[in-house]
Amino acid sequence: MKLLRLAAAVSAVVLASSAHGADPVVIGVSIAQSPPGSVVQGTQVKDGVEIIAKMINDKGGVLGRPLKIVYEDDQGIPEKGRAAAEKLISRDKVVAVTGGHQSSVCLAEIEVAHRYKVPYVNTNCWSDDVRAKGYPEVFNPANYNTRVSSAMADTIAALKVKSVVAFAENTDYGIGQAKLLGEFLKKAAPQTQYKYIALDRAGKDFTPAVLPLRASPPDLVVNIMLPPAAYILMNQLYEQGVAPSAKTWFYDGAGIADYPDFWKNVKEAGKYMLAFGLYHPQMPMPQLGLDVGAAYQKQAKTEPNRLIFQAADSVLLIARAIEEAKSTDSAAIIKALQGMQFEGVRGKFSFSQEPGYTYQQWVDIPYVTYQLTEVDQPLSKTTLIQATGQPLQVDKLVKPAK
Repeated sequence: MKLLRLAAAVSAVVLASSAHGADPVVIGVSIAQSPPGSVVQGTQVKDGVEIIAKMINDKGGVLGRPLKIVYEDDQGIPEKGRAAAEKLISRDKVVAVTGGHQSSVCLAEIEVAHRYKVPYVNTNCWSDDVRAKGYPEVFNPANYNTRVSSAMADTIAALKVKSVVAFAENTDYGIGQAKLLGEFLKKAAPQTQYKYIALDRAGKDFTPAVLPLRASPPDLVVNIMLPPAAYILMNQLYEQGVAPSAKTWFYDGAGIADYPDFWKNVKEAGKYMLAFGLYHPQMPMPQLGLDVGAAYQKQAKTEPNRLIFQAADSVLLIARAIEEAKSTDSAAIIKALQGMQFEGVRGKFSFSQEPGYTYQQWVDIPYVTYQLTEVDQPLSKTTLIQATGQPLQVDKLVKPAK
C-alpha cells in the first residue's frame, strides 16, 4: 500500500514537472487596472483568475502544458479594450480572451475576437447586446440584463410600490438595464410609475439629480451604476435623507454589495439596502467552488464575492474546452464550448444556441435577493429575501425608523 501511495505521489510530481517544462497555453485577460474603469472589479477578476490558474497548474496544467495568463489594462474604455484584445491575440498569441467586466468594453473586444475567430469568454458583461450580436466566438457564463431586470421587476411588484426612480450610468450596461427594467415593470407592476435618470459614470457629484427627490421622494430608488460613481450616489442619497428611509427603499441592481471596498465607502448609506446578488454563502455550490472561495478567503482575509467565482469559471471553461477538443486550435475550442456540458465553480450548465439575448448564454444563471441590515455586515450575515429558485419573502424586509 505504501509503495502504491509513493508511486501515485511520484506520478503526480512527474506530471506537474512535465507540464511546467512544456510550452505554456496562453490565455489573455483584459481587465480595468486603472480609472476610469471599475478597478475594484478588475482586481476581483484578477484574483479569481490567479486562484483557478494555480489550481489547474498544480494538477498538471492543460494537455500536459502549464497555463500562462497575460494581462492587459483596458481602463474600462472601449477603445483601450479593442487595443488590448488586438495585442493579446496578435502579439501574445493567446488561445482565448476573457476577463471582460464592463459591457461597453466587451462590445468593443468581441469585434476583435470575431475578426480573428478567437474564443472570447465573457466574465461579467451584462448587456444583452453582447449576446444578440450572435458571434460564434463569444460565450457568456456571466449574468445578463434581461435576467436581472426581470428578477428586480418581480421584487418591486411584490413590494407593491407606486413610484420608482432608477439612476443608471450612461453606458451600454446601465442604459440597457434601466430600459429593460421599465419594460418588465409594465408587465409585472403596471400600476407602478417608473422613470430612469442617466448619470455620467465618471461623475463626482450627483446632487443636482438627487435634490429634486427630497421634495417628492419615490417609494423606491434603484441603483444601476458601478463604483466609484455608485458609492458617491449612495452617500448623496443618504445625506439628503432620500434613501434608504422610512418612505423610500433603496435597491441595488448592479451587484455591488459584496465588493471588498463597499462598506469602507458607504458606511450608513448601505444599511437597509436591498440587493440583487449572484453569490451568497447560502447558495448551493460545488466542492470546487467551495475550494476557490476558501483559497480567496485565506489570502484576502475577507469573504469572496461573485466576481471571484465568475473569473474562475471563465478560465476553467477555456481549460476544459481545450481538454475536450484535445487541441488549442481556435475552431476546435469553439466547437467544444458549444457542445460541452460544463461543471464548474458555480454549477453545471451548457450554452444555449437560441438566437438573441440567450445566444451562447448560461440562461438559468442562479441569483438571490438579500438585504443589508447592519453597517460592516459580512455577506454571510445578511438577510436572505429570496434563495436560489425560491419565492420572495418580502415580509423579512425592514426599513429605517426615519
